[in-house]
Amino acid sequence: MSRIGKLPVPVPSGVDVQLDGSVVTVKGPKGTLSHTVAEPITVVKSEDGTLEVQRPNDERRSKALHGLSRTLINNMVVGVTDGFEKKLEIVGVGYRVLSKGPTELEFQLGYSHVINFKAPEGITFAVESQTKLGVVGIDKQLVGEVAANIRKLRKPEPYKGKGVRYAGEHIRRKVGKAGK
Repeated sequence: MSRIGKLPVPVPSGVDVQLDGSVVTVKGPKGTLSHTVAEPITVVKSEDGTLEVQRPNDERRSKALHGLSRTLINNMVVGVTDGFEKKLEIVGVGYRVLSKGPTELEFQLGYSHVINFKAPEGITFAVESQTKLGVVGIDKQLVGEVAANIRKLRKPEPYKGKGVRYAGEHIRRKVGKAGK
């Protein structure tokens, strides 16, 4: 049996979970998230207030969806209580980010023009300095996607390591040209 799938999802106080067929809606202090659970998987609310994800059989597809569904529901509960944040760093001479409000950024990344980046709904930016920023939201998937799109503006290159990278990300460096 799936070790992740059989774990119950703890629901803290202040979080309201509603089950409507295969749709799970989680409402908390930071907002509301909803997810449709895939077909063979069912979600049951137990007496002690936790959620249990169950699968009907041991088919390959059911086993695969079991742990996935439990993790997605757990991420929704964590998102509406604590939220998620991805931190990014900018490395390079003259590379910087400016905050144009909580949902818009302006990047200077070595191109001839500045790049304006607007956040989708539910995402805010936290700019700590000119070279450090954070992507904050309640939907883990959306936070990761927005952070990846920001990183895509100027990926870290392997020779000098210049570009936008995740905080703590290790960039494999290459040796430059060998001089005579």
